[in-house]
Amino acid sequence: MLSFNTNNGAILALDVLRSTTGDRDATMGRMSSGQRVATAADNAAYWSIATTMRSDNKMLSAVEDALGLASGIVDSANNGFSAATDTLVEIKKLLVLAREPGVDRDKVNTDLDQLKDQLKTIASASSFSEQNWLKRTDLADDVDRELVGSFRRDADGGVTVTSITYEIAGTAGTTDVNFLVDDLSGDSGILTGSGFATELGTSKSWVLFNGENGGAYDEIMLTEATTDAEIEEMISVVDAMAERTIEVATSLGAISTRIELQSEFTKDLQDSIESGVGKMVDADLNAEATRLKALQTQEQLGIQALQIANSGTERFLDLLL
Repeated sequence: MLSFNTNNGAILALDVLRSTTGDRDATMGRMSSGQRVATAADNAAYWSIATTMRSDNKMLSAVEDALGLASGIVDSANNGFSAATDTLVEIKKLLVLAREPGVDRDKVNTDLDQLKDQLKTIASASSFSEQNWLKRTDLADDVDRELVGSFRRDADGGVTVTSITYEIAGTAGTTDVNFLVDDLSGDSGILTGSGFATELGTSKSWVLFNGENGGAYDEIMLTEATTDAEIEEMISVVDAMAERTIEVATSLGAISTRIELQSEFTKDLQDSIESGVGKMVDADLNAEATRLKALQTQEQLGIQALQIANSGTERFLDLLL
């Protein structure tokens, strides 16, 4: 039916053209953003999940940074104990040398003092980010060291940060101590504590040197009056100290390895989350480009159809003339 008031063909062609133009704009939006779910209006469920997972990925990035800091702290402590072990070996060599008849023990003691000073320097310098795990100067130093290990979200949506714990205090006055030097009381330090001499049952409470505010124990030093029996006790005590530094370094090495593994796992987990979110909300640009080309063609056809529909009345007027 032909009507001057209502052009049904033009209305239908315009409706199709409007729909095609809307689809074209939506496709261009997906191509420009790279996402098929950019807002909650696109797909509320997918958008909600993706937003939460992106938030978790940012948390994992923070965990990765924290693990890097933790690695620096542990590696600094581990390097300090490794250096201390090497220095204790040199001290044992000097003590063995002093045991030989005819050796000037005063001169050997001069070298011994230098190695002691080196150990003090190692204990003071083995710090990272204001963290020193080798030297005890305050009661607060006995608190367990907590390092950020991981982050997880449970089924109820709760967030938990797990830690890697290092029990640094040990037991004062025994061989089960983890500080290299204790300047507070002496007995919590490997080099300043009397626990090694006590366990070995030596005649004196030998320590390599006393802490600044520690007990007044018998320091390992050499004079011409030092007996061979005392030197043998000193060698035994220093050897036990070296064994303990090796044990502590081994524990720190294990923590360092765990941190490295956790860091690698965190990176892999970030990649998995990013890939999973991408599969949910990212647009297939190849498919969208093909679809855009098809919609542009449909749009051109729609414009032509609208022109044809609008030309119907013109042909009727031609018949009247």
